[in-house]
Amino acid sequence: MTRAFRVLVVDDSVLHRQTIADLLREIDGVEVVGRAVDGQEALRMVSLLDPDLVTLDLEMPRMDGFTFLRLVMATKATPVLVISSFGNVENVFRALECGAVDFVPRVGGSDFSAMRAAVREKVSALRDAHSQPRASVSASIAGVARADATQPIRVPTPVAGIRSASDAEPKKVFVVGSSTGGPPAIVDLVSRLPSNFAHCVVVAQHMPERFTKSFAERLARKGPLRVLEGEDGTRLHAGSVVICPGNRSSEISVDASSLRLRVLALDPSDRYSPSVDRLFRSASVLGPRVVAVVLTGMGDDGALGAADILKRGGELWVEASETAVVDGMPAASRKVGPTLVLPVGALVNKIAVHDTRG
Repeated sequence: MTRAFRVLVVDDSVLHRQTIADLLREIDGVEVVGRAVDGQEALRMVSLLDPDLVTLDLEMPRMDGFTFLRLVMATKATPVLVISSFGNVENVFRALECGAVDFVPRVGGSDFSAMRAAVREKVSALRDAHSQPRASVSASIAGVARADATQPIRVPTPVAGIRSASDAEPKKVFVVGSSTGGPPAIVDLVSRLPSNFAHCVVVAQHMPERFTKSFAERLARKGPLRVLEGEDGTRLHAGSVVICPGNRSSEISVDASSLRLRVLALDPSDRYSPSVDRLFRSASVLGPRVVAVVLTGMGDDGALGAADILKRGGELWVEASETAVVDGMPAASRKVGPTLVLPVGALVNKIAVHDTRG
């Protein structure tokens, strides 16, 4: 008999603990093995119960969620899904950078059905990912990316205070798709990009609408390049990073003088927001100037678009299964054609040091 996917619920509210436990019990193969009232109790229960997943509130007495995250990642790396009310969106990204794999905003009233659907989707994906060897999953959760031994990581030195973006056309466009577990890899990428980066990076990270702008603002503080949330008509320059806005889909358009981002309403065919497939398909017109990069995430978003990019002479780089928190998107893209597969650290480094002449 297959072992149940074991979840520890951590929240200081009795009502919220019960609500989350009830949601989890609706998911096939999931067992709630414990409930903790704060981070201090949660640390003891992680050691005692060895859960496969922890759901975590951030604002708690005695030991808050941030302290718990730092300690659990240092002592017993375990997947953590943040389910918390967010008065400050920056707290979401603090939690992700501390090691959380994903987040669900806790809501009530008419939005409760959306919260239920989000919890079901994300926990189901993490349950399915649990079939991977536990050591590999734990290493990726803790941010210990194993670079390819033949390609040592070189971290360019950022130039403090510079927000480099020229009027020049990018030599290449890196279109990046990611979902669960993706934000820390995007942070790592932006922090490594050098001030003389001759290319452009466009990121479709599955994320709610009001979070993508804050994500872009946070990324802008991580390295020397200009980072912004894209708007309809945003020009794609060399040395810039553009984050596709949530609750929209983005495409790359080419006119006589420039490359621009088109931001469009969601189409009924868009299964995710922003759609990686739509971004990739539009970018395929760039032929050999485009590189599709698929990072960790649930589902198969990006695979169809990656196939279009390969057909038109572009490249496809995909995160290796051993570092993907959820290997759905990478696994689907590895099947579509010739693919460069690297652990996330080496993959991020390969983008950062990409030949500025090509």
